[in-house]
Amino acid sequence: MALFASSFPAQILRKAASSDPQPSTSLSSHFSWGPDFHHQLRTQVRKRRCGVWAVLSEKGEYYSQRPPTPLLDTINHPVHMKDLSIKELKQLVGELRSDVIFNVSKTGGHLGSGLGVLELTVALHYVFNTPQDKILWDVGHQTYPHKILTGRRDKMSTLRQTNGLSGFTKRSESEYDCFGTGHSSTTISAGLGMAVGRDLKGRKNNVVAVIGDGAMTAGQAYEAMNNAGYLDSDMIVILNDNKQVSLPTASLDGPIPPVGALSSALSRLQSNRPLRELREVAKGVTEQIGGSLHEWDAKVDEYARGMISGSGSTLFEELGFYYIGPVDGHNVDELVAILKEVKSTKTTGPVLIHVVTEKGRGYPYAERAADKYHGVTKFDPATGKQFKGTATTKTQSYTTYFAEALVAEAEVDKDIVGIHAAMGGGTGMNIFLRRFPTRCFDVGIAEQHAVTFAAGLACEGLKPFCAIYSSFMQRAYDQVVHDVDIQKLPVRFAMDRAGLVGADGPTHSGSFDVTFMACLPNMVVMAPSDEAELFHMVATAAAIDDRPSCFRYPRGNGVGVQLPPGNKGIPLEVGRGRILKEGQRVALLGYGTAVQSCLAAASLIEQHGLRVTVADARFCKPLDHALIRSLAKSHEALITVEEGSIGGFGSHVAHFLALDGLLDGNLKWRPMVLPDRYIEHGSPADQIAWAGLTPSHVAATVFNILGQKGEALDIVS
Repeated sequence: MALFASSFPAQILRKAASSDPQPSTSLSSHFSWGPDFHHQLRTQVRKRRCGVWAVLSEKGEYYSQRPPTPLLDTINHPVHMKDLSIKELKQLVGELRSDVIFNVSKTGGHLGSGLGVLELTVALHYVFNTPQDKILWDVGHQTYPHKILTGRRDKMSTLRQTNGLSGFTKRSESEYDCFGTGHSSTTISAGLGMAVGRDLKGRKNNVVAVIGDGAMTAGQAYEAMNNAGYLDSDMIVILNDNKQVSLPTASLDGPIPPVGALSSALSRLQSNRPLRELREVAKGVTEQIGGSLHEWDAKVDEYARGMISGSGSTLFEELGFYYIGPVDGHNVDELVAILKEVKSTKTTGPVLIHVVTEKGRGYPYAERAADKYHGVTKFDPATGKQFKGTATTKTQSYTTYFAEALVAEAEVDKDIVGIHAAMGGGTGMNIFLRRFPTRCFDVGIAEQHAVTFAAGLACEGLKPFCAIYSSFMQRAYDQVVHDVDIQKLPVRFAMDRAGLVGADGPTHSGSFDVTFMACLPNMVVMAPSDEAELFHMVATAAAIDDRPSCFRYPRGNGVGVQLPPGNKGIPLEVGRGRILKEGQRVALLGYGTAVQSCLAAASLIEQHGLRVTVADARFCKPLDHALIRSLAKSHEALITVEEGSIGGFGSHVAHFLALDGLLDGNLKWRPMVLPDRYIEHGSPADQIAWAGLTPSHVAATVFNILGQKGEALDIVS
């Protein structure tokens, strides 16, 4: 296992001869550096009567109690780091590591990515003058150390909680967060815009874009680099290469290797000793003999980058970047020296620094299982054990149900294939991969490519299921329209994380998919009200082979209904809804999991002596015209309920009601949708309350529309 000196207790550090990643002489005389190192370290430290054993775990491989952080305690903002020595910077890294681990252990969140950039984060804030100098982070989940160093340490206990810190960078949260993120591959584009804006304004600040964790697989990163090379504005791109060119989603048998040719190219660059050695020789000769050989130096450098590396660094060079690397991302001395040199260089143009890091660095559990410690629940720092919490139901997640339904369909239909965009774990496609390894495709963080790739598969008679989060589908909308819907190709879109998603906040909320999918002329749009309906809709999508289709389902667990035998759904009649509860006066027409809120609201209303009708629309497109017409003619009021934005299901219902003349009489229609604003991160219960979509809100809307204001207030309060 890789080791770094700052992961040791402070008392041991003071005894070490150096903070080099290799063990010092004094330590190596006591320990063998193998898999049992941490156990030996704990045993040996307890023998030394210096008090260290009080903070080290007796039962695991890390501290059981938060260790002291005397240096970090003096750092409230990056300016407080400026007078630190390199030795102190290394100590700061160690203290920052434990602070991140213990904070995330209490809140949950992203862990491994932040631990991998501790040294880089410290070096960046040490060398550059933020917030005047701009540092952009891509994807943003690696910024917990950045938040701690930029005045937010005392709020880390609120991370990803209601009214707390965001799990990503957020402009409204801090002036040090110069660009908000959450989706990948945006920072080079934004950074270039900032660099050009700086030049037009006549300013002199630096712009640094840190990109990694799979973000280099998306086309936008290369579009931005191509433009940056052409515009030739001064900016620095840091490629954080942690061997996770695809996101660290795990299969049931362990982590999945990074996908794509880029991963292989970066690996070749990392191991290219002749490249590094020749460049060092060129630099050394020039320094010794003088500047007269600068032309020879340049030729050697060009040879080193082009001839020796072959198809390696020339990828970035041909895009117009000056390439530096690979650089050890855990060597503070080297990082600081290189960043200082690049910052002080007067030559113009974009520079790319290739930094090699290890995800989860310094926390043994995260080093060994980057997939499991990419995003974590609350956990025990000493043992790494994650706490799953007490489940209120024994049901599985909708994600798992989708995967099981797809496997059941694929068992009887060899043409079914699965596609995901670097989210095998998040979409459940890892389950499908285990059963059908040759029929599952991870395309990297490349949603645009995923959709058109699926379109090509459909052209050849296959039945592609493209599983992409609702919010990430936004990134591929032109491909959905141009490559799929216009050509009426039978691609099936499984949109996970539909509706509000809790701690990840507005960047990941699936608010808009119904609106932007249901406006497409050829698209079948459906949403299950429970997990059994999801099985049926997977079967329905598999059966639809003459046009595209999509279905949305939420984050979270099922409601506990009985599943179809053998997990094999039954195809539904397209465009046909159902009535779940017969009543009078008011009809609640729910779409998707909002149907559950309608049923709960009906129970509340019944306590006040009124029985309302509850219907499950199932389809937004095509609508069940007969069902809606019947509800409109037999009730005083019709309320549509959905966990989606304005312009979605309710708008389609209203359009039909108007055209059918059903709004020309006495019918009262009210839509309940997400408010026309972004819902901030928080608990799911808080978010649904902010949105006004709880069962109590639905029930109050019923009484309001009937003019019973007292009952409405009583239910809401």
